Amino acid sequence: MEPGDVALVPNPTYPIHAYSVIIAGGDVRHVRLAPGEDFFENLMAAFRESWPQPKLLILSFPHNPTTAVVELEFFQKVVAFAQDHDLIVIHDFAYADLTFDGYRAPSFLQVPGAKEVGVEFFTLSKSYNMPGWRVGFAVGNPRIIAALTRIKSYLDYGMFQPIQIASIIALNGPQECVGDVVRTYASRRDALCEGLTRVGWKIDKPRGTMFVWAKIPDPFRMQGSLEFSKFLLEQARVAVSPGIGFGQYGDEYVRFALVENEHRTRQAVQGIKRIL
Repeated sequence: MEPGDVALVPNPTYPIHAYSVIIAGGDVRHVRLAPGEDFFENLMAAFRESWPQPKLLILSFPHNPTTAVVELEFFQKVVAFAQDHDLIVIHDFAYADLTFDGYRAPSFLQVPGAKEVGVEFFTLSKSYNMPGWRVGFAVGNPRIIAALTRIKSYLDYGMFQPIQIASIIALNGPQECVGDVVRTYASRRDALCEGLTRVGWKIDKPRGTMFVWAKIPDPFRMQGSLEFSKFLLEQARVAVSPGIGFGQYGDEYVRFALVENEHRTRQAVQGIKRIL
C-alpha cells in the first residue's frame, strides 16, 4: 500500500484490518457486512463506486466480530473477481479450526488461481491456545510473500527459537488438542446463547469463531452499543465489546467473547436476566 491506494475492508471488522491500511497511508473503502445481505454483492458495488480502483481486498472468514461464515463458492467468486480486476486478496484465516455443528471453514487457497492473486494468514493463537506467543504463517503469492519477508527482515530477526520449535511440534503432532479446544468453545457458546434466549435475548448460535455477535435488545437499541455496554457493565456486571468499536455498521450489536467457563457464563446470564 502507498498513499492514495484504496483497500476494500468489511465493516464491521477486526480493527487492525482497517487500521493497517491507514497506517500504510492508504484509503479504506468500507464494505457493509450484515446478516441477511449478500456480502459479495456489497463488495462489487463498493468496487464500482471507488476511485481510484481498489488495489487490495482484506477478508477474514470465519469473521471477527460478526461470526459470519462462507462456503467455498464465495472464494471462487472472489478469486475470479480479483483476476478480472487486478486485485490483491489477503485472507486472515485465524479461526480456521474454530467451527461448530458440522461446518468446516474453506480456505481461500483451495480455489485454483488463488495463489496468483493473494495470500492467506494462519495463527496458532486460537487452534493451539498460543495467543501470547504471536506465532503464525502466511502462504500464497510468491511476490507478496517475498515483500513480506523483506519487511520482516528490517523489523526483526525471527522469534525466540523454543517458540518456533513448540509451534512445529504442535502442527506436526497429534491434533486431538484442536478438537478439545473446539468442544470447549462450543460448550461455552451453547451455555451463553441458550441461556440468553431463555431470559428473553434471542441470539442465534454462531457456526464459527470464539465470539457471539448479539443484536442489542429492542428496548435498549437506541442507546447505541457503547452506552449499552456501559449499562451491562454497571448493572449486570458483564463486560462485552461495543459493536461501534468494529465499525459504524456494528453499532446495533455487542460482542461476547467465549473466554469464561460455563459456570461463569451462567452467572453472566443471570446478571443480564435481572436488567432485562
